[in-house]
Amino acid sequence: MANSTPEGGRVRLDKWLWAARFYKTRSLSAEEIDKGRVRVNGAPVKPAREVRIGDVVELRSGSVQRTLVVRALSGVRGPATAAALLYEETAESVAQRLAAAERRRLAPEPAESITQGRPSKRDRRELDAWQKPPAEWNDRWSASLESDDED
Repeated sequence: MANSTPEGGRVRLDKWLWAARFYKTRSLSAEEIDKGRVRVNGAPVKPAREVRIGDVVELRSGSVQRTLVVRALSGVRGPATAAALLYEETAESVAQRLAAAERRRLAPEPAESITQGRPSKRDRRELDAWQKPPAEWNDRWSASLESDDED
């Protein structure tokens, strides 16, 4: 990884997060930093902040919170094996992440089972069929053969 750092060993935080494969694009990493989901040494930062070896980076991706220690610098996105050498996740962070994954496995969020937005007309009819008992034939019609008026 000797050639992967720019002049003087300076790497922007957004570029480092992208190179370490936490985000697919650099703009996504910059956006997450701007939203306050990334902290360095416990302080909120900006995307252009320079990362140094030994910095503690806390990032949140979805419901997953990770705490990392920067072990190497790189401004170039490489293979996953090389990206894994750029950081070390703390033992507490690994334990919390695994515990959260186990909680999600045992009691999944009901809303995550919905694959699409609003139900279609067909879906709505199926839902209504489950909720309402089937109507009798005569209950559907308001008119009847017998008349109430007898002269």
